[in-house]
Amino acid sequence: MRKYYESLTKELEAEILENRKLGWTSPYACRNADVLRRTERESDRPKIYRPPFSKDADKILNSLFYNRYADKTQVFSFYRNDDLSRRALHVQLVSRIARNIGAVLGLNLDLIEAIAIGHDMGHTPFGHAGEHALHDLYYARTGRCFRHNLHGVRVLDEIVRYNISLQTLDGILCHNGELPKESYTPRPIASFEEFDRRTKACLYDVDGDAKLIPCTLEGCLVRICDMLAYLGKDRQDALRAHLVESESVFPETEIGSTNAEIINNLEVNLIEQSYGKPYLQFDDVHFQAMLRLKQENYRSIYLQEQVQVQVRENVLPMMAQMYERIYDDAVHHRRDSCLYQHHIALVAEKRQWYRDGIPYEEQDPNDLTVDFIAAMTDDYFVDYYAHLFPDSRYRISYVGYFDT
Repeated sequence: MRKYYESLTKELEAEILENRKLGWTSPYACRNADVLRRTERESDRPKIYRPPFSKDADKILNSLFYNRYADKTQVFSFYRNDDLSRRALHVQLVSRIARNIGAVLGLNLDLIEAIAIGHDMGHTPFGHAGEHALHDLYYARTGRCFRHNLHGVRVLDEIVRYNISLQTLDGILCHNGELPKESYTPRPIASFEEFDRRTKACLYDVDGDAKLIPCTLEGCLVRICDMLAYLGKDRQDALRAHLVESESVFPETEIGSTNAEIINNLEVNLIEQSYGKPYLQFDDVHFQAMLRLKQENYRSIYLQEQVQVQVRENVLPMMAQMYERIYDDAVHHRRDSCLYQHHIALVAEKRQWYRDGIPYEEQDPNDLTVDFIAAMTDDYFVDYYAHLFPDSRYRISYVGYFDT
């Protein structure tokens, strides 16, 4: 299979090198001085060695559920294979790619990192399949949407009120990489009141994600790099899982077909089209090729029957049963339940250091139920289900290390 890698034009490369000598930064970058937080706290005041968005990244890294990334599915939920990507690797790849591009474009790298490592904090066990299942259960009972980007804001701004900046939270809310656009121009917001209205509108609108555009170029870049990080990597993982036989399954496009080609060529085009401008964009050739790659991934990977059958036959009924049991524990305040012992107790321990709203355990039982399920790793979900329903006929079957 042919491999090729695009490069920046000589003219732009020379301009970038000259600007670097002058210490140039983009006039459209988010400045540290522009940071907005809900609460002015002495401990959150910037320091020379700890700028404001760097502090956001530290808060996220040390937050209650960051460790859970390590055992949350990216795409391939039903394989025991250490070489397949998990959320922990995905957010690092997004951060790395976005910071590479952001450094060239003169953007705020601390803000990019904070958004990137936090962007999937709201993800459920079993990836998007788990997300869709939890949405259906939650929406049927409350008329409110569950979306992993929306829930990521809840994790960092409501479950425990970490006082994360508006710019970082907005980047997390608006990051949805399932909705590609050819061009991204930030939609600034001036206050948390405006942000809260945007969040609430998304909560009650099943198509609300389609209307979200980040308020900073840094947020727009992370949204783009979310796609760059998974388009080719999911193909690598499909090969390692033996879901596809070889790279030849994927047709050639103008930007290649392998992970390295896709990332390089989209990075180069994005920089060429966006350098020094108040927006980020691809040219039409690269954008259309990216859309074809995404469509081909759905056909060859995501919608394969062997991927979907376990979702239909096991994950969906298991999550429905689990939801009912946890909801009942929340309604009846069963303090000996895992909801209290494994979730509410941990939240209470963290909440003592941050500004509180109403006591967490007094929130809507549906919200407590969703918070607990969304926080679960894949393995915890499987083990807890077996603990709750030891005689159930539903079981997750894995492709083991020696099965392929």
